[in-house]
Amino acid sequence: MTTTTTTSDRRSAPSGTAAALRANRRRRAGRSLVVTCALTATVTALFVLTMMVGSFRIGATEVIASVLHLSDNPSVDFVVRGLRLPTAAAALTVGLALGASGTIFQQLLRNPLASPDFVGITSGAGLAAVTGIVLLQAGGLVVSGLALGGAVAAALAMYLLAWRDGVSGYRFILIGIGVAVFFEGLIGYVLSRAQLFEARQAMHWLIGSVGQASTTELWVLTAALVVLLPVATLLQRPLSALALGDDAARMLGVRAELSRAGLLGTAVVLVALAVSVAGPIAFVALVAGPIANRLLGPAAQGVLPAALVGAALLLTADLVAVHLLPTPLPTGVVTGAVGAPYLLWLLATTNRQGAGG
Repeated sequence: MTTTTTTSDRRSAPSGTAAALRANRRRRAGRSLVVTCALTATVTALFVLTMMVGSFRIGATEVIASVLHLSDNPSVDFVVRGLRLPTAAAALTVGLALGASGTIFQQLLRNPLASPDFVGITSGAGLAAVTGIVLLQAGGLVVSGLALGGAVAAALAMYLLAWRDGVSGYRFILIGIGVAVFFEGLIGYVLSRAQLFEARQAMHWLIGSVGQASTTELWVLTAALVVLLPVATLLQRPLSALALGDDAARMLGVRAELSRAGLLGTAVVLVALAVSVAGPIAFVALVAGPIANRLLGPAAQGVLPAALVGAALLLTADLVAVHLLPTPLPTGVVTGAVGAPYLLWLLATTNRQGAGG
């Protein structure tokens, strides 16, 4: 009788473990769905609110009807579509791109400090854009194109410099920090050679603002998000596997270097287009992923929730910068003021935990 009971217990143990794993997976999936839906609702509300407030206040129903072309009110349509929709759309799309790219970098390189802000990509875009403004007297689409090219060139240079029979996240971050410092020095030199007007224009671009994008730039970024955001979401499985290390990823059937190159390419294009639209807005890419992970709970990471957090942060920052301060300021001023204390806290906590690399 004892033997039968022991054998039965042994048979039931694996099935009990499997049932617990399935229940945990369902619980995580349910929480992820709830968080994603809540973030989507928050971003939608902030998007509409951005077009409601101002010197000419408009109701939410009027804004929605105007955006969706459900009504014909020339005065409302002019304010909503002509004046406020481009800024709101820029904040939405740039936030989505920065949030997605930031969490890809952090998971892929396994470091909470691995943000495009600190590994040289935005600095490469800034150097190219400032050079165009100061030396070529460029503006508009030319500056955006130069920023895009500078970001991609910086990312390629860092990838090649970090390659040693593969790319180590720690080596990539160190090289990225060195490249960023080098580019910042070159930006300072270029600014020192600029005339006053050119220097002011370059500094305004370097601070970052969602109100400076043209319609063409917005459409390019929107099209890229339509393609790349679903791709990044589909690549969440290999991204999660690579976050465990290359050996573990290979054991799970993931082609480590090919997947890493594809994920890095996706993140670089997203952040490069975001920077070309709004300038190098600081800290959004850094904080979006950790906030999303905190909302999702332990052992749950998602590109789409992080993108939505980035959009919510940038829409909120734009509202604060334009409507809640005594003088309207560029959006990057608000994100920098909020992000700097977070960076200090992150450095202190990762250093105590020994996770800072």
